[in-house]
Amino acid sequence: MQQLNAVILDWAGTVVDFGSVAPTSIFVEAFARAYQFDLSLAEARIPMGMGKWDHIHTLGQLSSVRERWVAQFGQPMTDAQVDEIYRTFMPLQKAKVAERAAPIPGVLAVLEQIRERGMKIGSCSGYPREVMEALLPVAADYGYQPDCVVCSDDLAAGSRPGPWMALQNVIELGLMAVSRCVKVDDSAPGIEEGLNAGMWTVGLSLTGNAVGLTLEEWQDLDAHRQQQLKAEAQQQLSQAHYVIDSLADILPVLDDIEQRLARGERP
Repeated sequence: MQQLNAVILDWAGTVVDFGSVAPTSIFVEAFARAYQFDLSLAEARIPMGMGKWDHIHTLGQLSSVRERWVAQFGQPMTDAQVDEIYRTFMPLQKAKVAERAAPIPGVLAVLEQIRERGMKIGSCSGYPREVMEALLPVAADYGYQPDCVVCSDDLAAGSRPGPWMALQNVIELGLMAVSRCVKVDDSAPGIEEGLNAGMWTVGLSLTGNAVGLTLEEWQDLDAHRQQQLKAEAQQQLSQAHYVIDSLADILPVLDDIEQRLARGERP
């Protein structure tokens, strides 16, 4: 008997944009344009998965960023400054997501098999609705059209790591039980979102933010460095029920979850 009803997927680094490059590079550019402030790519990745305003605010609280910000401006980052960086970020991000909308290799074929199982495909993202509206038609041209799309600014309650976007998928898809849903994400806040929603969670160690390399950059690494980065990424996502390389590898995980549900297990 079919046990699972839906997968609820993140976007960048999970289905599209191998390496989750589109959001990260734009944070660096937005800080530079708005305030001539140097933010590193490594720092930009730390809060990845959160809503973008919250992401910028959290960056301002990081000890390394806060120290340099106070040295440059004489006081910690204010909400008004977060607003200004966010305003700078938005048009840059809208342009970038269209460039990074190609599906991660192997994902579309797996999603077709998931649909053949009778499962729904939900989605949620740290992108605000304005950015998602730029991404959706390009992703559709590539062949990806989920059954539901929830964005970080759609809900008054907020976004990750709270459960609200994942639960909104449950509502919009008309699902009966969160325990029969699987939340898939490449970031720790996205995994925490799924756990808080009472869902099974699957972390993606290779294709997203945890490694943070494009496919070409990943392929250029030697095997030892690849293994080292993958182990570090698996540790970052270790709170998930399962950690796999890519969404393309999820079918055996779904089989295992269904067996666990049949035995009466819950997330």
